[in-house]
Amino acid sequence: MNADFARLGLPQRMVDTLAKRGITEPFPVQAATIPDALAGKDVSGKAPTGSGKTLAFGLPLLARVEKAYKNKPRALILAPTRELAEQIKKELTEPAKAARRYVFAVYGGVSYGPQKQAFRKGVDVLVATPGRLEDLIEQRIVDLSQADIVVIDEADRMADMGFMPSVRRILDQTAKKRQTLLFSATLDGDIATLSRKYQNNPVRHEAGTTEPEAIDARHHFWLVEHHDRVQHTADVVGAAGRSIVFTRTRHGADRLARQLGKLGIGTVALHGGRSQNQRTRALRTFATGKAQALIATDVAARGIHIDAVESVVHFDPPADHKDYLHRSGRTARAGASGLVVSLVTGQQKRTVGRMQKDLSLQAPIERPQPDQLQDGGYRIGEAAPKGRREERRPTRPTNHPKKPTGDKRNDKAIPSVYVANLPYGASEREIQDLFGEYGKVHQATIITDKKSGRSKGFGFVDMPQRAARRAIEGLHGSTYAGRDLTVRFAQPRTYGG
Repeated sequence: MNADFARLGLPQRMVDTLAKRGITEPFPVQAATIPDALAGKDVSGKAPTGSGKTLAFGLPLLARVEKAYKNKPRALILAPTRELAEQIKKELTEPAKAARRYVFAVYGGVSYGPQKQAFRKGVDVLVATPGRLEDLIEQRIVDLSQADIVVIDEADRMADMGFMPSVRRILDQTAKKRQTLLFSATLDGDIATLSRKYQNNPVRHEAGTTEPEAIDARHHFWLVEHHDRVQHTADVVGAAGRSIVFTRTRHGADRLARQLGKLGIGTVALHGGRSQNQRTRALRTFATGKAQALIATDVAARGIHIDAVESVVHFDPPADHKDYLHRSGRTARAGASGLVVSLVTGQQKRTVGRMQKDLSLQAPIERPQPDQLQDGGYRIGEAAPKGRREERRPTRPTNHPKKPTGDKRNDKAIPSVYVANLPYGASEREIQDLFGEYGKVHQATIITDKKSGRSKGFGFVDMPQRAARRAIEGLHGSTYAGRDLTVRFAQPRTYGG
């Protein structure tokens, strides 16, 4: 199998190094672009995240790049985020050793000292974010005049983040005669303009589709109450395993990490307000399995690659379908399958519905169904089955016990109260005592998983109508064992004798 990479034209030392890492067969994007890049041609590559494009541009770059002089790198790789820059450096470190070249990454959030020292020694391949690189150029620490191989990675993300003016200023300072490789999820709009100005007759490759169907994930949209989202998130993480949870704000990420921690979910937070050392530690903790959930803002929607992410939870649904895809692409990477759950409040239904239409994602927005996480859900582009489930309020389980013996009531509808976001250790006696403060409780039942016997975090309480109303008014939104309870009438149910 090693010969596959060798046939692409890569040096044998590099091929052997890849084999030691278990990389023996090129991904489609690598097989398509490496020969042209080795030949010195400009390349425009359209490929999805997680498709192997770092090695697609990194391997031929390392095979061709010359040794650098002090402060004058010979190759430049531009990346939109710190995480992506660090990831690219790590991915290319071993192949660079085989090629006897030195790769170094610069980005904001860390001190200038080590970066200045590295350039004094000579950096052959520089991986950089635009902001920090321009700072170093202004300080005359970096001179790009000899950089004759340039890669622009995640070019569409650069445009989304407003980096295009910086990218153009940086490219204008590189060698006039250079090879320019551009990789992006899309090659139109600003990216097409960039290509026309800075590439010379580029060879275009679209290796592997970048359409939504390429993400082999099952998508669920749960209609939830705002204050129930923490418990639902804990349920998904507990059922799926290693998960990335996306929030809209930094404060929201920190708050959710604390709330999930109280529920026994190991978490770390990642956002732009954290120092680089904090962000690096968070990623390491999550990647090594010491934390079950990574709570992140959109800073992590691109630029990080962590294997075996079982699920993505949109705690706060994203602004548009592109952000949805970028976030969701953290699972189901490189051929693996995955799970994506969006928590949607009533006010968000219309916005999420429009996003689903843009995605060709025909999934109902329905009440949470944790038992359907593994086998249910909908794929993007997949036609919805006939008779889509309607949204329903929780109903009394059909296997609920009959009324207690000795109860003088006749067989009429018994007022039933639905209570959710219960702590997993809560007993039926405790729930009965809690509701008993508002009136007589005929029966309290906590719903458990049939296989594991573990509480599902919700239950039902039977009590007279007036007492039920008092309980709902007094307990809904209140805190019990650190959790905000959801309490409301369930659909009434009649029991036979």
